[in-house]
Amino acid sequence: MESAAKGLTLRSHTGVAYRFDPGALCLELLTTGGPGPYRRYEVLHAPVDVATWVERSRLEPTPVLEVSEAEVAALRGLRDALFRVVDAQTRGEPHPPRDLEILNAAAARPALAPAIAPDGSRQWAGTPTGTPTGTQLAATVARDAVELLTGPFAHRIRTCAAEDCHLIYVDTSRPGRRRWCSMEHCGNRHKVRALRARHTEEG
Repeated sequence: MESAAKGLTLRSHTGVAYRFDPGALCLELLTTGGPGPYRRYEVLHAPVDVATWVERSRLEPTPVLEVSEAEVAALRGLRDALFRVVDAQTRGEPHPPRDLEILNAAAARPALAPAIAPDGSRQWAGTPTGTPTGTQLAATVARDAVELLTGPFAHRIRTCAAEDCHLIYVDTSRPGRRRWCSMEHCGNRHKVRALRARHTEEG
């Protein structure tokens, strides 16, 4: 999994901004939409939308990519397959075979390659024909997913405990007791509700 963590800034249905760190690059992609009922949250419509997501992601430094319309569609397809695989993982169910094929096929392609710039900083290597591509980005996300789903934290992939929240994260904390997508959002809402319930009982 990519280790650098920026964390994503999301907005609740009331417009309140909060920070969400899902703990893995591949899970960050799941915040861009998804299959079925999550289609209404779709934000990856054009190459510029992919660039916007990449800039918010934990990839450091932000890679400058050449992304085609076809690659945008492929990234959406990978995301939807990953969503179904991860959802099955959180439920303790078998991974959908077709979705695993999509994930593995993407992971088998060349990924973004890190390199050292002349000034000693980190950069992303270009391809023989130019700048990195959307296909390489998809491969990087897919490989991150393979590493997560087959690694030591595979059993810690969870869905936020709030009934009206479906954000998925991996609990990398030492005690492994994380319940919320974000303490400042769903965690705080739970505290407020518990406090109100306590006051009601006492009253």
